[in-house]
Amino acid sequence: MIKVLLFGASGMAGGSVLEACLLSDFVEEVRVIARRPMPTAGKMKVILHQDYLDYSAIPEAFRDIDLCLFCLGVSVTQTSGEEEYRRITQGFTLAAAKMLKQHSPNAAFHYISGQGTSAKSSMMWARVKAETEQQLIALNGAVCFRPAAIGGKASARTPAFIKLLIPFLGILSPFRSLYIKGEDLGRAMFQAYRENLKSQIIEASGIRDLADRAN
Repeated sequence: MIKVLLFGASGMAGGSVLEACLLSDFVEEVRVIARRPMPTAGKMKVILHQDYLDYSAIPEAFRDIDLCLFCLGVSVTQTSGEEEYRRITQGFTLAAAKMLKQHSPNAAFHYISGQGTSAKSSMMWARVKAETEQQLIALNGAVCFRPAAIGGKASARTPAFIKLLIPFLGILSPFRSLYIKGEDLGRAMFQAYRENLKSQIIEASGIRDLADRAN
């Protein structure tokens, strides 16, 4: 059994991953870093923290961790521009990865990136995510997941156009490169840990393959 550190549990992807953690016999404890109180259940512990660029006030949250699941993110449409998007996407993530390496040096770091991420993209968000992936791989041997559409519950921060699409996303289920169920995303991350995957980028169809092997 493992101890998990989870970021982004109040989001759509992170909420689905949290549910997978709570349902899995493989997970002994899940620590959730959050800015606002959340309902807790069983093996879930919420650690309130405000500054996602500096975790020095909560070192205990990062100790004795086996697997960090970083699901925190923001749509580029919800930011004022590259500076803010980079601060959240790259700054928050790397600060957590460095703190994890300091206090649980043998822990695995799994990062939810996104389909279309590329250092050569004409899209700013795709380049920033690609830079973040490479820095995480160099720092922690991270596994970076690039899902496409994720079937899950909308969060308060889910963009309005995504909320409108959620009820229809299931029609993409037959297409392995286009869709994954939220709970299967969490199961795929657990399976990647079991298989001791390191320093990899896993595209959408590969995430589905991992979830299938978790059955």
